[in-house]
Amino acid sequence: MISLQVKEGEPIEKALKRFKKKADRANILRTYRSHTNFVKPSTRRRNVRLRAIYRQQMMRKYALL
Repeated sequence: MISLQVKEGEPIEKALKRFKKKADRANILRTYRSHTNFVKPSTRRRNVRLRAIYRQQMMRKYALL
């Protein structure tokens, strides 16, 4: 859980900016989005493998040019 102390006389926009920065560093949104829908472990492994194959093909394609 992220806690934030708003300083005396600090504008709310500045405090909100600090909160967003803390949340970004803690990867809260990324973990929330990953938990919103379930992906089977076998599907996750398949996606990782397909992305790796795609990256290798693109690197080969542009290395030859």
